[in-house]
Amino acid sequence: MSALYSVAEIREVEQTALSGLPSYTLMQRAGAAVAEYAQQLLSSTTQSSPSVLVLAGPGNNGGDALEAACILEEAGIEVAVQLHADQSKQPHDARRALARAREAEIQFIEDLTPAGLREQSWALVIDGLFGIGLTRAPTSKLRAIIDHVNGLPCPVLSIDVPSGLNADTGSIVGGADGVAVNATHTITFIGDKPGLHTCEGKDHSGLITLQPLDIDPGCYRPTRAVLNGPAHFAASLKPRANNSHKGSYGDVIVVGGARGMAGAPVLAARTAAFGGAGRVYLAFVDDGPAYDSMHPELMFRVADRVEFGASAALVVGPGMGTSRHAHDILARALDSQADIVVDADALNLISAEPTLQHKLHDRRGSSGEIVSIITPHPLEAARLLDTTTQNIQNDRPQAARMLARHFNAITILKGAGTVIAFPDGEMLINPTGNPALSTAGTGDVLSGLCGALLAQGWPLRAAALAATWIHGAAADRLVAQSLGPVGLTASEFIPAIRAVFNNIIRDHVHQRPAAVPSRTHT
Repeated sequence: MSALYSVAEIREVEQTALSGLPSYTLMQRAGAAVAEYAQQLLSSTTQSSPSVLVLAGPGNNGGDALEAACILEEAGIEVAVQLHADQSKQPHDARRALARAREAEIQFIEDLTPAGLREQSWALVIDGLFGIGLTRAPTSKLRAIIDHVNGLPCPVLSIDVPSGLNADTGSIVGGADGVAVNATHTITFIGDKPGLHTCEGKDHSGLITLQPLDIDPGCYRPTRAVLNGPAHFAASLKPRANNSHKGSYGDVIVVGGARGMAGAPVLAARTAAFGGAGRVYLAFVDDGPAYDSMHPELMFRVADRVEFGASAALVVGPGMGTSRHAHDILARALDSQADIVVDADALNLISAEPTLQHKLHDRRGSSGEIVSIITPHPLEAARLLDTTTQNIQNDRPQAARMLARHFNAITILKGAGTVIAFPDGEMLINPTGNPALSTAGTGDVLSGLCGALLAQGWPLRAAALAATWIHGAAADRLVAQSLGPVGLTASEFIPAIRAVFNNIIRDHVHQRPAAVPSRTHT
């Protein structure tokens, strides 16, 4: 299930489900799911008598943890609970779970400081401090507990979301004053959450498992947010016909390369070629090199002498600079009828010039369709929205949606858990990728791949989703081969992108029903 639900949507599903269920039912289901997962994690421990630490907070998240503690104790597992809750203020179901835990032979740690946790060697910590409703940074006392847990060598299983993480945005609640549990595993309930997959969520959530709690599917409303994956662009994954030629796969024109910045457009152009474009041109803002000695099949031009017609996909911005000359070339590209990918310095020029902003917003195809993709990193996004990078990172999904709507362009907001947003409010979060991409030039590689797919006739939506997924998957492939993440360079991703792209095409073809063989009549 790839759907992503906001906190408000989860609350709505939960209330709808509870209206048809006896009290305490969902907490029992949640506790049982946590206990089952905990036992799976304990099965690999080397401790002869493993001890489990359960951190229970004041809400229903803490109640789920207490219910799990009771089930684990009944299974003969040693459990200790550190309770951070005022019983008189707990929700009804959480109080019921606490009463059950008090009746069981469960140790309650009365010392609510890190010192109270140091007497035992824990095989597993279950984090039930806070759920999806946290709105302010934890107190200094709870911060000390979270800091201590983050230093333990054992697995940490967070319930619903790691405590301290915003389930909608993936940011740390409270910003610099906040803290979040570094979970190795997260079991999330009812529906998956965006914050687990972007921003800080990528570092804090660990392995994510969804448990819908047997809620009737009729309780769910359609959502506009999902995880990206090949299923979302599979219709465009087609094997190449034998009877084809370079003209069958389109042209890409990469526009950029101010003096001293020729590397960026070369990276984009090489990726466009490796991504399957039939022909690739580089249109330099200033005088560029005569050719690429590594890939002489790339064709070099001066941008002033290149026509930006509708027949070629444009990638505008890599190494473009922000001169008046670059501005004028960008304006001409935005006036064209071509499908366009706008990146790097082109975004910086647009952020500083209202006329260019209007040109980008007003671009449409002959039938009114979207014909622009923008690929900002957080700083470029901040400039486009006239805000700070911190504000962008505080709510990456919302920032991407605002950019898409404001500029009438499919927006690929790069970063940990890249967000792809559309002007109508649809949003996808990309699950592939790793810190190997945190190096100069990888954005140019992504824009070049987008251009290659557009040149081959892919719809803009599919091109944006596929390019983002393949780009991240190439990084994952290289790291799996022990080639990173430290020290990988942008050019190394290009052949890995080609390999991933060909692999998913082959996989998709193999999943299709076998064709009926033709018969020859004699």
